[in-house]
Amino acid sequence: MDFGLSEDQLLLKDTIKRFLAEQCPTTRVRQIMEGEAGEARRLWTQLAELGVAGVIAPASHGGLERELLDLALVAEELGYAAAPGPFLGCAMATVALNEGGDQALQDAWLPKLAAGEAVATIAWGEEHGEWTPSALQAHAAGGRLTGRKLLVPSAQIADLFVVAARDEHGGPHLFAVERDDPGVDVQPMTVNDLTRPLDVVAFTDAHAARLPNAAAVQRTLDAGLILLGADAYGGSRRCLEMACSYALTREQFGQPIGAFQAVKHQLANMAADLEPSLSLVWYAAHAFDRIQDQSTRHAALVKAHMSDLYDRVTRDSTELHGGIGFTWEFDLHLWFRRALFDRSVLGEAIYHRARAAELAGW
Repeated sequence: MDFGLSEDQLLLKDTIKRFLAEQCPTTRVRQIMEGEAGEARRLWTQLAELGVAGVIAPASHGGLERELLDLALVAEELGYAAAPGPFLGCAMATVALNEGGDQALQDAWLPKLAAGEAVATIAWGEEHGEWTPSALQAHAAGGRLTGRKLLVPSAQIADLFVVAARDEHGGPHLFAVERDDPGVDVQPMTVNDLTRPLDVVAFTDAHAARLPNAAAVQRTLDAGLILLGADAYGGSRRCLEMACSYALTREQFGQPIGAFQAVKHQLANMAADLEPSLSLVWYAAHAFDRIQDQSTRHAALVKAHMSDLYDRVTRDSTELHGGIGFTWEFDLHLWFRRALFDRSVLGEAIYHRARAAELAGW
């Protein structure tokens, strides 16, 4: 049994890592956060040229036709770099189109998404804060969809929305709604993570095409949970590196603060918590394609564990940096804010732990 990555996966991961190190330093991240026109779209186009937008799209539609584990490796590196952009929404929408079973929608949108010529996103969350398919309130009938969605990633630049809603029979389904439909209204939300803006999207009798495969609802949600877990792992890794580097250079009482036992223990605890979590992320991504009867439970587990861990690592790293850790000028807050996004979008940790327990029959 092979527990490692293939040569192709290592090459993909290394390529994205090197590109982001060279082309997306935190100075560029800040430019995009501060709303510099076109910069976010330029970065996404560059990433699409590397294949990021089409990792799991079929080769017949211009994609790389890889598995979710490959996409999770990309998410990890994007999280490490705090890279801005519509990755999460686009990735979940691509999963939905792949699994949804509508050939016409696949032919129309997957080539453009894989090439980075169009942006899609997922519209799922609603007022009550629950994210299970059974809790959906938006509804569609006769090809028209009505409902209000919160926490929609990158809706301002999306050309296509994949919306989770109930159909005329009450069952959860996914629907495709185009941005230029007169029944679509997008309003920005005030959020902490400025690298991944969230919006409120109201659909009022909007024309909607139903994706016929109902199983795509849960599959799309599971993929999103796993990708958020991978982002959290990458971000946690970066915060730990920053804290270690600071502890080795910042001096107090004539020696680096990393020489003090209390600081060593705090760093060691973060490393000990982080190291085994990588296998949790990889296994959940592997299960998505290869062990599908375990996929939903492991997706819930990875979201719960990694969002809690990311939150803890960013807080501990901020404390280790002392006063500068709280300042706008120091970059650590980029990951602190990103941890808040990963914690809240698609449901909080306590909610997914309860789901995992229920799925295990506890």
